[in-house]
Amino acid sequence: MDMWKFYDITHRNHLICNPTNGEKLDHLVGELRLPAGARVVDIACGKGEFLIRLAEAYRVDCLGIDLSPFYIAEARKRLEARAPGAEVAFMEMDGAEFQPKEPHSFTMASCLGGSWIYGGHAGTLEALTRLVAPGGWVVTGEPYWLREPCEEYLKILGLQKDVFGTHVGNVEAGEKRGLELVYTIVSNVDDWDRYEGLQWSATSEYARSHPEDQDLPEIMRKTGEEKSAYLRWGRDTLGWAIYVFRR
Repeated sequence: MDMWKFYDITHRNHLICNPTNGEKLDHLVGELRLPAGARVVDIACGKGEFLIRLAEAYRVDCLGIDLSPFYIAEARKRLEARAPGAEVAFMEMDGAEFQPKEPHSFTMASCLGGSWIYGGHAGTLEALTRLVAPGGWVVTGEPYWLREPCEEYLKILGLQKDVFGTHVGNVEAGEKRGLELVYTIVSNVDDWDRYEGLQWSATSEYARSHPEDQDLPEIMRKTGEEKSAYLRWGRDTLGWAIYVFRR
């Protein structure tokens, strides 16, 4: 089964493709106070919600990069509907392969929930730092362990324990690379419940309307497994935060 098809189905009802609610995302947009003409790049931009809100709030030049053809198509539709004249472009490509014409040429570089692209949180911080100018913003969204994950939970997720750190560890990873933490936005259980629950409802709707899809048994199996893991362990084990650093 195509991975991007799976995420398109499970996340088709999501406005924001991570456990952050709209109010918190708006708060992040306001805290950045980007100057007119600022250049922004968002790696693993998903459906482009963060960049579109930035474009609605500021006169900025934005670039969103994502490997999913489904998400990029949706991002372009949203942009056309909400900010058709904005300086926002979306590119379908592997974010790890993105090379700007000039290093350190962006006012802000972000990656909210796509650290696997760079091999983890530390690699993401290093990659984004290479993109931004001195004094610019490095913004990451990253999970962290609330408590020790059990082996059964890790097995279902297909992860090793060291793929994520702690909340303070995520902060220290930036500070070790010369970044100054200026803000965090931490998701709560309600944010997680909505993020996970929207996946269950979207999958259920898809199953009822596409019973002929040959991938449906695999989609239902995987979603059901992840639902069970979240309810049994994930809700109390995995956190999420957005980290706002200044270079």
